[in-house]
Amino acid sequence: MSQQPKRTKHVPLRTCVVCREKAGKRQFIRIVRSEHGVLVDPTGKMNGRGAYLCGRDDCWERAIRTDVLNRALRVVMTNEDRERLKLARLSQHEREHVQ
Repeated sequence: MSQQPKRTKHVPLRTCVVCREKAGKRQFIRIVRSEHGVLVDPTGKMNGRGAYLCGRDDCWERAIRTDVLNRALRVVMTNEDRERLKLARLSQHEREHVQ
């Protein structure tokens, strides 16, 4: 009996909307446009138009400060949206430093 070669699982690639770095979906944080505004999607499965950011601080700062996410999500971000993303980033930093 001959053994079948093992198949490698397909890894979906995503691109950071700021630095254009490509990597596996799980390396990025999904930002989603929803009826409640622009939110971080921790599950990666929320309904709505999504965009991906890598974990680098400069990418997050640029995404929040400029209109990069506006174009990617086809939305005009409010000040509330920007503050929500800043808080999400800060809480993510805290979780990373605890682990």
